[in-house]
Amino acid sequence: MTTAIKEAKPSLEEVKVQISKIIDQVIRPNADRIDREGEFPSENLKALGEAGWNSILLPEELGGLALDYHAYGLVVREIAKACPSTALVYTMNIGASLIIYGYGNEDQWHRWLKPLREGKIGTIANSERATGGQHWLSESRAQYTDGGYLLNFEKSFATSSGYADFYVVQTRSPKSEVYSDLSYFIVNAKQDGIETGTWDALGVRGNHSSPIRLNNIFVDERDLIGEEGTGKRIVENSNAYIFGLGGAWTGTAIGIFNEAAAFAAKASGKHQIVRNQLASAKILIDSLCAWQNDVASKLNEWYQSGRPLPDKLRTTLYEFKVHASETANQVAQISMDVAGGFGYKKGALERLYRDSRAGIVMGPSNNLARELIGKQIVGIDTSLWPEENEQ
Repeated sequence: MTTAIKEAKPSLEEVKVQISKIIDQVIRPNADRIDREGEFPSENLKALGEAGWNSILLPEELGGLALDYHAYGLVVREIAKACPSTALVYTMNIGASLIIYGYGNEDQWHRWLKPLREGKIGTIANSERATGGQHWLSESRAQYTDGGYLLNFEKSFATSSGYADFYVVQTRSPKSEVYSDLSYFIVNAKQDGIETGTWDALGVRGNHSSPIRLNNIFVDERDLIGEEGTGKRIVENSNAYIFGLGGAWTGTAIGIFNEAAAFAAKASGKHQIVRNQLASAKILIDSLCAWQNDVASKLNEWYQSGRPLPDKLRTTLYEFKVHASETANQVAQISMDVAGGFGYKKGALERLYRDSRAGIVMGPSNNLARELIGKQIVGIDTSLWPEENEQ
């Protein structure tokens, strides 16, 4: 796998200062409207793209910033403090871009990745109703046609559906006989024949994770990523998505905490129980941030090694996602107790409280992730592929 990232230059402190300008000037002012109107955060993503953040892990020759996982995790976290919807869209874009960069070719890099610097965005479309929370499995399959492939199926949840410029679509290869024979295709999201559903959710109302229906969509053979069957390696080594989810829920927890702490400083902070609750929330958040930094260090080491992603590191990513999403919910409950009826009224705390609920069910759901973690603990085969577990 080709690697691009290097030790973070500028420093993480400088990264935080730079991303904070966009957050304060664009993302935070848009957050309530995005939630209230269910609006896709196009303006936010355009601002991030033009400043290079949508290409944070890509090399400079493709318009990227060539930074590392510490910087990526920090940026996701800072965005989520203000707008979790934008953080999730951002995370999916980074995941899609790394799949193309890691397994695609130079032609694909220049056609699909360079435009990210102009504010274009991509996303990943893999989940299907038939395979439930195991989003890496597909029942659908591509079909051969002259000069390429036909895609004719539905993906049940696709972040940025109807708004992304391209989809990185996972499906079984045309001659597939097993689940692990997967192929990935780059699909121009603006072409006719793609239907998108509606997104009217409890929280993260701006990320538009509705179904997409591909109706006999033609994909030129040059937009097959790697070769047929490369999808197995992509699934087993992809990590930007799940690490980004952990960072997003870490940032959401911090955003909720900041709202509650600001309220307590003006009102309820005179009560000892309120101070104790805030202290408990801060301890959870600080430990989570320390863990995020440790995971980022491990991902940097792995990425530079060029080796397959170790099972232990994949399990650590599941653990981080579970803990981050559940910490966000714990902090949300604490903060609602701290703010009382004022926190229940429509506003930033109420919005972030609703947003935090999505982390528990976002794939892999916390229950499924725990099963994968538990299997590794007791020595049960943790292969992602049913045919390997049956052997």
